[in-house]
Amino acid sequence: MKKQLWVIGLCIATCLPSGWSQRMEIIQTSQSTSDRLTSKGVVEFVNTGQPEESSLCIFVDYRHTFQEFIGIGGAFTDAAAETFYKLPANKQQEILTAYFDRTQGIGYSFGRTHINSCDFSSYSYAYVNDPADTLLKTFSIEVDKKYRIPFIKLALERTHNELKLFASPWSPPAFMKTNNDMLHGGKLRPEYYRSWALYYVKFIEAYKKEGIPIWGITVQNEPMAVQRWESCIYTAEDELNFVKNYLGPQLKKSGLLPSLRLMIWDHNRNLAFHRANAILSDPQAAQYVWGTAFHWYVGDNYDNIKRIHEAFPDKGLVFSEGCAYPFSWENVKQWHYGEKYGEAIIHDLNNNTNAWTDWNLILDEKGGPNHVDNYCLAPIIADTRTGEVYYMSSYYYIGHFSKYIRPGAKRISCSSMTDDILATAFINPDKSIVIVAMNQTDRDIDFNVWIDGKSAPVKMPAHSIVTGLIKKL
Repeated sequence: MKKQLWVIGLCIATCLPSGWSQRMEIIQTSQSTSDRLTSKGVVEFVNTGQPEESSLCIFVDYRHTFQEFIGIGGAFTDAAAETFYKLPANKQQEILTAYFDRTQGIGYSFGRTHINSCDFSSYSYAYVNDPADTLLKTFSIEVDKKYRIPFIKLALERTHNELKLFASPWSPPAFMKTNNDMLHGGKLRPEYYRSWALYYVKFIEAYKKEGIPIWGITVQNEPMAVQRWESCIYTAEDELNFVKNYLGPQLKKSGLLPSLRLMIWDHNRNLAFHRANAILSDPQAAQYVWGTAFHWYVGDNYDNIKRIHEAFPDKGLVFSEGCAYPFSWENVKQWHYGEKYGEAIIHDLNNNTNAWTDWNLILDEKGGPNHVDNYCLAPIIADTRTGEVYYMSSYYYIGHFSKYIRPGAKRISCSSMTDDILATAFINPDKSIVIVAMNQTDRDIDFNVWIDGKSAPVKMPAHSIVTGLIKKL
């Protein structure tokens, strides 16, 4: 039998009009080298005509545009903020630069925080603790002023106040729930529906007073999960009723809609379409809802996100939480966690997601703090005992998107001929074109980038991610 040598080529084809550079800068992160968001220089295009049919190609066409990109970022939890302030001043500045600086960092433009405590708090707390205070006159965010609010303010400063922040509750105060406990599930008592709807407004107003605008809210974090930490159950009927008859009207009455984005679900992709369909099919509820938020913890189910867009094309989609776990120092070194992020971001974006949110921005040497020992990983791990900071592969993989695809960008056509290469493409507001391609295989792939009858060779190492940047002249 004759041995054949297969040369694998990846081609990116589009028609670029005059006015775009005939060069593409290549930025690379790879497991086998020290490249971490490293510029590999530019590739020049030469006239070559149509690519061969045997070439593996990705076809990109800027003329077909899809959803608008809002941003990528992570969560400002109590754990992240507390860890941040336990570090030396120079390390604090390093982290702010790493996440929020567009030139020296990865340019985060989006974020999440929590209403009341969550599992990644050092203890459980609520902003109101008096069952008789149905008008929430004792509402206070004083607890947030120690770590979380100052941390968010520093991020806003680094992003020139362009950071968009949404907030999610893990649980109402214990007295508002059927189990009299912020933990272990339970449901919102009907007699507190109005007070709880007002609670969101009080939070938004309190944060605004601190100089922190809230871009959006979700109704409830993981509404179908009974957890040993802060949690609260809403069936589809419960969430529909609460949004239609209480939360939506209260937000409107307070003058927060439509500028505030109200999102439903905020749980896994597997049931995302069912929940979205149940609520958005009701016009009275849908009028208050901007979009659907979702997580990644049970299956990939990317098609379910596509189905939501197909059924409700005028509604937004936000990936609101995902993290790697369990925590161990060995896992901090694992490359495949970065690939998990890259794969999810590409699929979610290609299925019309507008924004993408990682979980904790920073965690400590235990994967916390976490008051129920639900430790996990974060793109940046800080050892508060030594002051050292460690960057996981996920930090760099996320950066290949967040640093180069900017708010206001539009996704453009990007069709791959091979499952070995995942890719997405966007055109930025400044008309630069960004192509992100990822190689999860164990082999290097040499590919050609084809643009309007011209091509340039690029080498993509095994287990790597590449961003191609074509600038408008």
